[in-house]
Amino acid sequence: MILDKVNSPDDLKKLTTQELKQLASELRDYIISVVEKTGGHLASSLGVVELTIALLKVFSPPKDEIVWDVGHQSYPYKILTDRKEKFKTLRQFGGISGFPSIKESPYDAFGTGHSSTSISAALGIKVGKRLKGEEGHVIAVIGDGALTAGEAYEGLNNAGQLKEDLIVILNDNEMSISKNIGAISNYLTKLTTGESLRRAKERLEEVTKKIFGDTFYKGLKRVEDLIVKGLFPPGMLFEELGFRYVGPIDGHDIETLVTTLRNVSKMRGPTLVHVLTKKGKGHKPAEERPDKFHGVSPKKLLSEPQPPTYTEVFSKTLVEMAEKDSSIVAITAAMPSGTGLDRFAARFPERYFDVGIAEQHAVTFAAGLAKKGLRPVVAIYSTFLQRAYDQIIHDVALQELPVTFAIDRAGLVGEDGATHHGAFDLSYLRVVPNLVVAAPKDEEELRHLLYTAVYSGRPFAVRYPRGRGYGVTLREPLKKIPIGSWEVLREGGDLLILATGWTVYQALEAARELSAEGIEATVVNARFIKPLDEKLLKELALKHSTVITVEENAVKGGFGSAVNEFLALWYNGRVFNLGLPDKFIEHGSQALLRKLVKIDKDGIKESVREILGIIKR
Repeated sequence: MILDKVNSPDDLKKLTTQELKQLASELRDYIISVVEKTGGHLASSLGVVELTIALLKVFSPPKDEIVWDVGHQSYPYKILTDRKEKFKTLRQFGGISGFPSIKESPYDAFGTGHSSTSISAALGIKVGKRLKGEEGHVIAVIGDGALTAGEAYEGLNNAGQLKEDLIVILNDNEMSISKNIGAISNYLTKLTTGESLRRAKERLEEVTKKIFGDTFYKGLKRVEDLIVKGLFPPGMLFEELGFRYVGPIDGHDIETLVTTLRNVSKMRGPTLVHVLTKKGKGHKPAEERPDKFHGVSPKKLLSEPQPPTYTEVFSKTLVEMAEKDSSIVAITAAMPSGTGLDRFAARFPERYFDVGIAEQHAVTFAAGLAKKGLRPVVAIYSTFLQRAYDQIIHDVALQELPVTFAIDRAGLVGEDGATHHGAFDLSYLRVVPNLVVAAPKDEEELRHLLYTAVYSGRPFAVRYPRGRGYGVTLREPLKKIPIGSWEVLREGGDLLILATGWTVYQALEAARELSAEGIEATVVNARFIKPLDEKLLKELALKHSTVITVEENAVKGGFGSAVNEFLALWYNGRVFNLGLPDKFIEHGSQALLRKLVKIDKDGIKESVREILGIIKR
């Protein structure tokens, strides 16, 4: 096994081209075997195996600094640098991250988990190296649709202006998570499939063989693309931005990659290398369905039927509503399957909009739709919606436009870790004037809150967690829930528990079990974070000397903080806030992480005992 002999980039540099090809095959097998057990981003990493090998053959990190955009392309890089054995712990609690992390390895030049940051970060690193007198190349590897987002072009524009010796590698696999969308994607496709380019290459092959023969032609084939591109410059866009354009080249041809990168390493100024790869390369199921193999779960044995996920319930409910209302439109930022909008797209293609990895545009685009009397629903993961904060404030809330934000993956998402936890949406949204913020206690309430939001005539955010619901019965018909209203689920005289979202049933079950210990708690489903049900809160607080809030959000600035602000001027009792601590939570299963931060049933019980001074012996 060649892979057994490679424990650092230095070992890889000693290998022959044939050995590198064998290494690529073994590397793919290793990645597949691990990801089948741990879950992870499979297709993206399989697509960059040869590119990663070539980069480490030519460059020498950490002296040469490689920034991987999005980050989920980095599995081969992790293995071939210093984490081959640790890779078996991928995305497991206490193990290595599924994304680059400067805290994990000196080989990781920059932490990435959201798209389109690599060029900006790499440019900053390159300027920093120059100012400090440090040697070494800086390379940004951008792909998987990241070039559809605005920040990438801001970085390209600035890099072209500064004229730094920056290398940008465009990993063009025509995919992000789902099929790439937009004019830039279409442009890149034309570069590689255009009729004029194809005919020129065919003509060049014909003339070369006729004059020099087949043997000589094979020797020239590696320079064929460069000659053709001299006649038909496909990199005009990047050259206008100040980059020298090289490519497109085959991203699975190690020899060509190594030769090209060596030549590029000697060039001065910003250079963009256009590399064509196949997402899922080497694993037939992933090649055929790269969208389904973008992120995969560990293989599990078949079990009994499970409740639907919150995403599935949102998806079906929105379609149900849209069947009756042609003004409902849906928007995603390159996540149709992840947000459940693929169902809507299939049923209402003319009312469905995938704007690419461009959350800022998605929100303002929705504001424009709302201005014309439509009812836009923007489905975005909590962690990604952070990127559109200015647009939420100025383009939607300030103008009081009725845009509905369906915020998926709110709270702890599990193995994707700190970059993907939806830990802050309650905090960053509840301070925005005119915006209603709500969280359902279960999948049935999600349906009604979505209906309430769409027909509220107001900017409205509904946040819900990753994973399956509680299995409650989904009843008809859809109904409006009075905005700002809470729901008392259980009454008790010892303390008041105000829970929101996923934590509601955890609090309710904890209260039932505490009752057997002689502790009686009132439990409230605080489904509206903004506005609070101030009337009910005051009424209940006056009956209890202890109030506990529970949320799957950062405690600082979240739901508990809102309750504290309301009670501060007049309440004489004790108030305690349970939620996510003031730190970034690492990766691990949702169940384990929720247990660690004590927002599950057992954690709530433990906190109640401590707060009341009762310690179970």
